[in-house]
Amino acid sequence: MEKFTKLTGIAAPLPLVNVDTDMIIPKQFLKTIKREGLGVNLFDEMRYDQDGNENPDFVLNQPAWREAEILVAGDNFGCGSSREHAPWAIKDFGIRCVIAPSFADIFFNNCFKNGILPIVLPQEQVDILMKDAEKGANARMTVDLENQVITTSDGEEIAFNVDPFRKHCLLEGLDDIGLTLEKAPAIADYESRMAQTRPWI
Repeated sequence: MEKFTKLTGIAAPLPLVNVDTDMIIPKQFLKTIKREGLGVNLFDEMRYDQDGNENPDFVLNQPAWREAEILVAGDNFGCGSSREHAPWAIKDFGIRCVIAPSFADIFFNNCFKNGILPIVLPQEQVDILMKDAEKGANARMTVDLENQVITTSDGEEIAFNVDPFRKHCLLEGLDDIGLTLEKAPAIADYESRMAQTRPWI
């Protein structure tokens, strides 16, 4: 998994509440088990019309936010079904951090497992970041995970909380497999001892 340390990039404003996982990646795109290639269908029903043409009013279709790496969203982001394709699509598009007043629990957990940093902040602080994101490509925001600080394009700093274990995993680029491999020497030692003391197993 790609490490997350400090990210400076364009933030896209998405001031919608209750954005569910079907809005993030509609069900017809769930046939794949690959994590790549889903970014083109991120927010598919909002990004495109019925003929597959881009909706020019949608934020990620506008020139200022096409290269967004941060998403500032509304309350209860990622609600609905537990599909892991939702964070896959977000990551594949290029977004590494989502900031909102609250997240659905399963989506929140899936973000950390896929190298995305979800940040929960009070609504008044999200409003500050939303306004900063609305400035477009010339206003770049910095998310510093190690120091747990977001810096706006104007230099205003907003501190955020993150679980220490999840922070460690993101900083080191450790998913569930990576965490297991960290214990590889201990696992090998155990297997060796078991082979000697219980060879019948």
